[in-house]
Amino acid sequence: MEMAFRALLTGSASVTALVPSSRISWGMLGQGLGLPAIVLTVVSDREGHTLEGPDGLSMGRVQVDCYGVTYASAKGVARAVRALLDGYRGGSFRAIFHDATRDFTDANATDRPHRVSLDFLTNWRQT
Repeated sequence: MEMAFRALLTGSASVTALVPSSRISWGMLGQGLGLPAIVLTVVSDREGHTLEGPDGLSMGRVQVDCYGVTYASAKGVARAVRALLDGYRGGSFRAIFHDATRDFTDANATDRPHRVSLDFLTNWRQT
């Protein structure tokens, strides 16, 4: 799921017009790569089951942190990501839905990047 999720972002012209694919990563952004950037985190992952055992379908939550030097930059990246992913269906993904958005910005903290976090509920078939 992780590789396919990142591939959706790096394969989107609207997202990569704002964030180079080298700045879209799982877990953390490499030091010195610059901003804007996107950091992906699996918050939860649950395999589906029936009374006969696993059914091959999984559900989870992915947090997408959109960073920018300015709030407008971070928000612009978040809007592009949401437009791409909310309601997406294809490949191994049965559905991806936007669940929540949180803005983390401090106008007084000029030395820190601005961040907009998006949560997506994911439903996919394991291959």
